[in-house]
Amino acid sequence: MIEGTEHHYIVKDDEILGGEPIIKGTRTSVRAIVETWRMGVAPEEIPKGMPHATLAQVFDALSYYSDHQSEINAYIERNRISNELLDPLVRNP
Repeated sequence: MIEGTEHHYIVKDDEILGGEPIIKGTRTSVRAIVETWRMGVAPEEIPKGMPHATLAQVFDALSYYSDHQSEINAYIERNRISNELLDPLVRNP
């Protein structure tokens, strides 16, 4: 079941990523947008790496994050790969 949110471009679909907030019409999670932004990529640059996302959708995802930080941070933590599972060449220092 698709559930709308108070954000125009953000929905939750039980069949996509277990109901994690996504950009409507895609499988791109708000979490993916936020993690890209946290790596230092400017919002205006994110659509270059995710050409299926518009700038408006990126800003709406970041707005959703601003309103629901604890929810999205929990998804980020839940999906984090532990350093032990990472190749030594890509581990965090």
